[in-house]
Amino acid sequence: MAPVSRVDHDALEQQLKDVIQTLTNIMVQVTNYDATASGGSTPNPNLSNPSTTRPSRDVIAHELRTLSSHLQTIHALGSSPNSSQLLPQVPPELVQYVDNGRNPDIYTREFVELLRRSNQLMRGKQSAFAAFRDVLAAEMDKALPELQDDVARVVAATNAGSSARR
Repeated sequence: MAPVSRVDHDALEQQLKDVIQTLTNIMVQVTNYDATASGGSTPNPNLSNPSTTRPSRDVIAHELRTLSSHLQTIHALGSSPNSSQLLPQVPPELVQYVDNGRNPDIYTREFVELLRRSNQLMRGKQSAFAAFRDVLAAEMDKALPELQDDVARVVAATNAGSSARR
């Protein structure tokens, strides 16, 4: 994975912070929702000076428009052709693991152990097939001496790092 440019990373981080702040503002406005229309006759009793405040409906609408613009900006950055170079790739399994309240370091350790076991299994299979190839080549040399040159050529072509025949 290529290193992430700090400037782009910082800009993305600020956009995400803006989204979180906007969501917090919306949550506060919804909690204190006042359905009074602008110019309405019922003032909000929770506000010290109702004549200078806007109704909650207008504030929530403004915050939703702001949220929409922030999300569109983040989406544009994430869907740009070179976004794979700008943004780090996080496996969905890791996100699910963290969502379930587990430690991401444990996920990494388990992943590395799984790869190590898989690599050991693959190395064992390669070793077994190399041994089989050598035994098969020796038996073919005995049974079909006229194919000895062909057998030697096949063994040489497939002998990438394996022990020599016989």
